[in-house]
Amino acid sequence: MKIGVFDSGLGGLVVTKAFKQALPEYDYVYYGDTARLPYGEKTSGQILSYTIEAIKYLIEQNCGLIIIACNTATSIALRYLQQRFIPSFAPDTKVLGVVIPTVEEAVSGNVSRIGVLATNATVRSHIYQTELQKINSKLEVFEVAAPELVPAIERDDFAAAEAAAAEYIRAFDNIDSLILGCTHYPLLKGVFRHLLPENVRVVSQDELMGAKLRDYLRRHVEIDISLSRGGSLRVLVSRLNNHYRRVADRLFSGIGIEEKAL
Repeated sequence: MKIGVFDSGLGGLVVTKAFKQALPEYDYVYYGDTARLPYGEKTSGQILSYTIEAIKYLIEQNCGLIIIACNTATSIALRYLQQRFIPSFAPDTKVLGVVIPTVEEAVSGNVSRIGVLATNATVRSHIYQTELQKINSKLEVFEVAAPELVPAIERDDFAAAEAAAAEYIRAFDNIDSLILGCTHYPLLKGVFRHLLPENVRVVSQDELMGAKLRDYLRRHVEIDISLSRGGSLRVLVSRLNNHYRRVADRLFSGIGIEEKAL
């Protein structure tokens, strides 16, 4: 069985790289739904439908452990998948998200005011506020939607993305930690760290997910022993263009990228 990674676009490749760096021996299949991004502007029904299609496809590719790298899909679809869909469709498959590991990392240390930058759909779900305050009910959580960032990153317009980031940062007041609640945003983590005071911690998912996956497999030996170890990575997207090829090659030098519309 392989490890599957799903994202609404190419942002999840950043997290996949973190997995490969931490656990290079495993086999991975990445699927990015580039034809229908950004998910953050879609309805909850659309997000759920698209995510189920992608999870079905990764199961067909012999993925026994699937990580939904997309924060939007995690916030809208993960609970339904874990509680309703997977038990009946593929009970031996495990599907995980990125929100809980991010929340666990964000509350480590002395924090009281946490900012969350995410897509419209993720902010609308309030999943970060809910999960953060489950751990510490006294936390003040400030959620800001950043709808301009994913489209700018996906079209390789980092000047526009940086300008938008500067505007979104203005909405946060006196926070001590900022969660980058979208797998595209690590591509701008240096920008956020430059814009924010030095004492504000920026929680970027590419910096924590490798260790989180390693820890998960250590605690779930029954899953770990079922996973193949050939060190391979297969990258698929629902719409392919030269920009996507460049991004994949920049992260994984020489990697091939395939087009597969669902």
